[in-house]
This record gives sequence, C-alpha cells and structure tokens, in this order.
Amino acid sequence: MKRTPVCRHARLIVQSLCLGVAGFSYLALAAQQPRELVYRLSFPAPQHRWLEVNVEFSDLTNEPLHVRMSSASPGRYARHEFSKNIIDIAFTGSEGSMVIVEQRGAAHWEVKDHEGAVHVQYRIFGDRIDGTYFGVDSTHAHLNLPATLLWAEGLEARSARVILTPPPGEPDWKVATQLFPTSDPLIFTAPNLGYLLDSPIEYGPLSMRTFDVQDPEDSDYQPSFRVAVHHNGTSEELDLFTESIEQVVRETVTIFGEFPRFETGAYTFIADYLPTASFDAMEHRNSTVLTANGGIGSPVDRTNRLGSVAHEFFHAWNVERIRPRSLEPFDFTDANVSGDLWLAEGVTNYYGALVLHRAGLVSLEETLDRFSRVINTTALGAGRQLRSVVEMSRMAPFTDAATAIDPTNFDNTFISYYVWGEAIGLGLDLALRDYTGNQVSLDDYMRVLWQRFGKPGGAIVGAVDHPYTSLEAREVLGEMARSDAFAEDFFSRYITGRDIVDYEALFRLAGIAVQQVNPTGASLDVNVFGSGLRVARMTRYGSSLYEAGINKGDVIVSVDGRQVVSPGDIQRLMEDKRPGDRLGIEFRRNGTLRRTTIEADADQRIRLVAFEVLGEPVSLAQRSFRQNWLETRQ
Repeated sequence: MKRTPVCRHARLIVQSLCLGVAGFSYLALAAQQPRELVYRLSFPAPQHRWLEVNVEFSDLTNEPLHVRMSSASPGRYARHEFSKNIIDIAFTGSEGSMVIVEQRGAAHWEVKDHEGAVHVQYRIFGDRIDGTYFGVDSTHAHLNLPATLLWAEGLEARSARVILTPPPGEPDWKVATQLFPTSDPLIFTAPNLGYLLDSPIEYGPLSMRTFDVQDPEDSDYQPSFRVAVHHNGTSEELDLFTESIEQVVRETVTIFGEFPRFETGAYTFIADYLPTASFDAMEHRNSTVLTANGGIGSPVDRTNRLGSVAHEFFHAWNVERIRPRSLEPFDFTDANVSGDLWLAEGVTNYYGALVLHRAGLVSLEETLDRFSRVINTTALGAGRQLRSVVEMSRMAPFTDAATAIDPTNFDNTFISYYVWGEAIGLGLDLALRDYTGNQVSLDDYMRVLWQRFGKPGGAIVGAVDHPYTSLEAREVLGEMARSDAFAEDFFSRYITGRDIVDYEALFRLAGIAVQQVNPTGASLDVNVFGSGLRVARMTRYGSSLYEAGINKGDVIVSVDGRQVVSPGDIQRLMEDKRPGDRLGIEFRRNGTLRRTTIEADADQRIRLVAFEVLGEPVSLAQRSFRQNWLETRQ
C-alpha cells in the first residue's frame, strides 16, 4: 500500500521542527507556523439533506494547490466515492480573485493562479446515518468528516478549525465529537488533518451522560467517558444503558492494565438510535460512532447495542494504537489492504463477546451459543477451501461495505475475517491456556502487544510510530508461550493455513461439550431457497445440491417423489432421512423440467453445552480453567 500524503507530509514537517529546535526559541517556531485550515459548516436547509461547507486554505506557495475529497474512511477498508454527493463547488483565490481550476479526477481538483490563498465553497448531500457516510435533516446532523470535507495536499500537518453554524430555529443543538474544544461550544480544533478526518461530529438534540474511571496503573489519570445519544427513548433507559457501558469500560481496561492516553482527556460514545439510522459502528481515535434503527428500551435492545459498544471500545487499544503496519499510515485516497484484519477486527470481535460475559451482561448459555455460530460459520464455510484468514482479510476492499452491480460468489469464496478471526481468537486463547498450564492467556498476549506497539504512541497526534508486522505478532506469541514452535505451528496451521482448531479438546478443559446439533439427521441446505423454492444463492461447494449441478435460479419442484412448495416442506421431508440417502430431485431451469439424484448431506453443525447442563460432573481443574477464562477481572 502506498503511503498516504496526509501522514507523509506530517512526518516530514515534525522531523524538520525537531531538528531545528536547538537553534530557535519556541516563540520563533510558533511565529513561523502557517495559518490553520478553517472549515465553516452551516445548515441553511437541513430538511433537504445537504450542508454548506466553506474552506479557507491560506499561506500557500505559488505552486498549484491540489484539493481532494477522500475515497476512504478510517475503520473502513473499501473505496467510497464521497465526492459524488457534492452538489456544486466554487473556487476563488486571494481576496476573491479568479483562479484556474482543472478537475484531475473524480475527487481531485488542481487550482492555479491563486495568489497564496484558496477559498472553496460547496454544498454536499448526505442521507445515510452510519459509521461511513453522513446524514443531515431537520432533527440533527451526523457527520463523518471524510465524507464531508475537502482537503489539500501538502497541508496535512496544519492544524484545523471547525466552526458550526446552527440551522435556522435550532440554536440549542449540542455537539458530540473527539475534536478539541474551545471556549466557544460551536468551535473545535484538530492538530492535523489526519486527526480531523478521523473525528466524527454529531450535532443535534443530544442526551448526554458522563462518568469517570480511575486508571488502574496511574492514580493521577482518570479519563472521562461521555455517552452522547440521539434517540427517542426515555431518560431512565439512557441511565441504564450508560451503567452497562461503564461496566464494559471497566472490564475492558483490566485486559490491558491501563487506559490509552486520550488526547482530549475524554472518550466519547456517539450514538444514533433512530428509525432512520442504519446498523453500523465505527472506531476512532478517542471516540466511536454507534448507529442502529432500534432503541435501548428493552434488555434485549440494550444487549444488542452493547455488542457494538464492547467491540468498538476494545478498538481504543487494538487498531487505534496497536496498529498493523499495513494500515499505518491510513490512505484517505484509496482502499486500504491488510492481511492482519483477523487480529485487528476478528480478535476484537472475540473480546467484544468475552467482555460482555465477564461484565455479567450476557449469560454463559448466550456466550456459548455465539461461539457455536462462529465455529460453525468458519468450519463449514466453503471459502476455507480457497483462502486462509490472511487472504480473507485482504478481501476487505470488496466486502467491507463495498458495492458492486455484478453478482459475486462470496457465499462460496469468502468467510468474514470478523467471524473467522473471532474463531481464531477463541482458539488461541484456549490453546495458550492449555499449552502453558493456564498460566498465559490471550489477555497476556494483547497486553504485551499494547506495551510494545500501542503504548509508545507516535510523534504526531493520531499516528503510530511502531505499527506491528505479522512476523512481529508471531514472534510475540512465541515469547508468551515460551515456544517459537508453538507460535510457528499456530500461525502456519490456522492463520496462513486453513486448518480449524480442535475446539472439542480445548472446550473439554473448561467443562464444556461440543455436540452435534443433529448427529443422525440429514440436510438439504434449505437456507439457499427463496420464495417458491427458487435457489436464491449459489449452492455451497461440495454440498449435494452443488454436486448434482443445481444452482442459483433453479426452482425445486419435487424431492423423493413428493411435491414441495416451501422450505418448510423440504425440512419436514428430510426429518425421516439419513445422511447418504439417495433422493430424486425435480427442478426447473429457465422453464425446462430436469431431473437428478443426490445423496443427502449430514448435518455437521455443532453446539457448545456446559457439562452441568448435560448432568455431567465438572472437575475442580475444569472449573478453575473456566473461571480463569470467563470470570470478571475487576
């Protein structure tokens, strides 16, 4: 991946300043600093889903200025052509002078003859409330800044000022953001462009809650946590939700032993739980965005929302600071490709589930049900025949909210690195505990990654000076296990290879059984059928339907001589069948009736069940193993 201009120029400037400090006073250095970037955001007609942006680029050289709109957003790995939503755009030079503008690409303008300053005014449409895009209406503004703001090459190291102007008739709207506050509640700053673009803004009738948590290692450090929610629920519902978030925060910090040093002294949970919002969540340096079209009124709703909370807050360490070299620096102009997303996203997914259980927010049964689904998806996924989890990670530009008009075969060629990575995190945690006599766990591994790669930070706010490589991640694992052979074997089999961890043996150590859901039952992969028994997806590699040549678009007419009209008909028919039974199938393809014969598949799904539920004894060693794995660390 090429190095993004945003961070490359910033590093060069910082290095130059550091070299010159001995010869100049700090006042002299300050006097030489170029003027900050100024962004003015106004909402003259929010009901029409657009905002107006005015940008001032000043103290420029005589060289042409290259103005860009981002095509990628932090936390997302695919391209997103945000410039398509610009309604109109106008460029002027110093004191309103005329300039020569040449559009060099869909999101790239070259501005000449500007006489040292460029002013850009544009309107931009936004109607999606999620972690990637932005949305504006008469009730609020939800701004993801890569989807909102233009920027200029060569000015990435400059500080920026963001000035908000309220919509007509809404003077009391509140702001939630990780941007640095000023004395004016509608003016914020960012130390550089990278931090600016990584800072979402929610502007509207927010409900706010705050709590402080003492750092376990430093009695002088007590960061503040802000819960800013735009929802249609009650104050009492938000109070309960905030209490659960605090439990997540307290449980998560025990894994790493300390909080990151949040640059503003605070971490902000920004949530839109509205009928118009899409389900999404996105991590940022000192904040996260959480969106869903459901609320937080019921225990089920709160639990559903808390899954995203736990995942994204874990990112405050893992990804935001423990960062793969393949993602640092982040490229705002193109898709960001990384083979390490199994660790960055998948292991984070695992800890999202584990933290909820350790915090007492979900039951053991619920946690085991989740892990069962994760194992089934990974073990039975056809894509595992084709790619390792590293290769699946590199598929992110095509799968991470990416869009395509041509059909794909991802049902057979892709397994989410979130899910597969979670399965690996689960397996590695149990395997480390087994190998070291329950003395070393994945918690210890993550803590060392934090100390070595995340905690040192970077010379630039928002940057990481020592991102890790895959080789370094493997070497740290060898250190933790006190065995390079263990680390090399695990990586070669389960990360660069395509094997599945022996979960049955590992779960037995915790007094948990791996059972077949339906050990004698047969299956016909009914999940592929849509209405009228039309095959709605590509059939799974190796399945009986696939081997018989039945695939997407075909319509099943009869099975074993019986007419069928719904997936329920097939399920009922298969109840009396056994794996290997031969079944005649009639189906229509493009209106033509065809016949074939298949062998019924075995139902290979598993479920995890605690020994005590099965009436089996749990030994002291198994109880100790389970407790060290699943019980709270507080």
